[in-house]
Amino acid sequence: MKIYVGYDSREDIAWQVCRHSLLRHSTADLPVFPLKLQALRELGLYTRPVDAKASTEFSISRFLTPYLAAYDGWSIFVDCDFVFTTDVRKVLDTLDPAKAVYVVQHDYTPALAVKMDGKAQHVYPRKNWSSFMVFNGGHEAVKALTPEVVNSQTPQYLHRFSWLEDKDIGSLPLSWNFLSGEYPKPAEIPNAIHYTNGGPWFEGHQNTDFGEFWLEERALYEKSPIATA
Repeated sequence: MKIYVGYDSREDIAWQVCRHSLLRHSTADLPVFPLKLQALRELGLYTRPVDAKASTEFSISRFLTPYLAAYDGWSIFVDCDFVFTTDVRKVLDTLDPAKAVYVVQHDYTPALAVKMDGKAQHVYPRKNWSSFMVFNGGHEAVKALTPEVVNSQTPQYLHRFSWLEDKDIGSLPLSWNFLSGEYPKPAEIPNAIHYTNGGPWFEGHQNTDFGEFWLEERALYEKSPIATA
């Protein structure tokens, strides 16, 4: 299983901490790659024009994940503003190979009109479903998600999963994409905490729910060989 983390040049620390949390909790070797837009452009895999409305550099490139994983088995895309508290491999335990993709199927209205570093909060159907996606590379509908489709289709078509029939979309428990600040804080620690409105690396977001887990993970990362090299 390969993991692709959305990379935004304005939030390098978010990628570093997300990767650290993935690797630290993994019980086996875990390939984790940053999805860097410039590298994808240089490879000719991403040719879309710059979208001024996109809130991140990986808004659309995330849908290249199964292609980059060679449509081989299960692969995961995750936004960089996540921190994991358990082994991400556990998400595979109950997956049905008949499904094309698995997501947490959020149904909510965002609490804030502005998120992160002043970016507008866009409201649309199936919002945040695409922030954590588990792709089944062997499914014909996923194999049809080629770079040509990713580069030509509208953001709405991609993010609303119009490239799939609803029956092919599997549902994950909320714990795999818990939206900090959007749901009541549970007593049990989520498997994956998503700081969708802005994490502790942004001014004014230090007190977000479960923000202490990100701060603790950053402290561990800063002491790690990767950070001190």
